[in-house]
Amino acid sequence: MGRQLISILSFFGSLFKNNSLTQIEKKCEYRFKNRSYLDQAFSHRSISAKPRENYERLEFLGDAVIDIVVSRELMREFPEGDEGILTQKRSALVQKSFLSTMGQLLNLLDHIKIEPNVDLSQDKIALKQAANLYEALIGAIYLDGGINSAKKVILSTVWSHRELAWKSVNHKGKLIELCHTKHMENPRFLVSNVSGPEHKKLFEVKVKIGNNFYPSGIGSNKKIAEQHAAQLAIDSIND
Repeated sequence: MGRQLISILSFFGSLFKNNSLTQIEKKCEYRFKNRSYLDQAFSHRSISAKPRENYERLEFLGDAVIDIVVSRELMREFPEGDEGILTQKRSALVQKSFLSTMGQLLNLLDHIKIEPNVDLSQDKIALKQAANLYEALIGAIYLDGGINSAKKVILSTVWSHRELAWKSVNHKGKLIELCHTKHMENPRFLVSNVSGPEHKKLFEVKVKIGNNFYPSGIGSNKKIAEQHAAQLAIDSIND
């Protein structure tokens, strides 16, 4: 009876896993030849600390692939644009907060494999995980199908929403204007945490206005994190 129960549970566990992977494939419109890449892309470190069994290596790869694809598309769209313009526009498209939006667009957090004791309820944690999963997914697609397959997904997500990212770049300026309009003190931007390896640091910045603190923004550099924090502060003030 015990073995039979284990067999039944194993069958339904496998069925649930395959159904979840199929849903991801439908969302990104890509069918994997080797599903082990896809399975790894959604395996949190809490499931396995072994580098080849969680998504962190794929996240690292996906980050580089997104950079390459976005950089190439920017050079095509702005043939006369100088390095400064291209860098500014790329930063808006590859920042953690925007990639998190792409991850949320695909509902990637619904499919993460994670230990029950890991809390994803805090906004900044969920935000970071959604971005991580998006990067890992791109890395997995690249390994499975090559650069053109990864490019298709990046173009249908990040690139197709580029105007949204570019319109929202100067949140700091908007926040300062909002504070003046509402007769509030000027905002202060405070770095609350810096984490991650040297080649891929993650900055957390809080906005302080008067005696009030607002939710932390995150980004791959201080400026991006400040912009995200300013956006969150604007949302909080306008609620």
